Amino acid sequence: MAGFADVMDVKIVKTGADLYRITVTVTHEDEGWDHYADRWDVLDEDGNLLGSRVLMHPHVEEQPFTRSLLLALPMGVKRVVIRAHDKIHGLGGLEKSVDVPH
Repeated sequence: MAGFADVMDVKIVKTGADLYRITVTVTHEDEGWDHYADRWDVLDEDGNLLGSRVLMHPHVEEQPFTRSLLLALPMGVKRVVIRAHDKIHGLGGLEKSVDVPH
């Protein structure tokens, strides 16, 4: 049975004044529609949710998988934490903390 969804890699590229492309690689033993990694979140260092990328389908045959999100980040944010979520276990897998390029 699949456990928690783990964040394996994060890349952040500044694309505008306060706009960033956040690219995240997640691994999870997706089993199908009832149990798969269904989202990853971007948080500031205080744990405030800044944005989420919803994953609309299981990635049974694509592991690990990589998806991106364009997100406006507040100017004072210097570092973000990325965490992944799955439909059965919720949060709890490996997280990554990454500096925001300015």
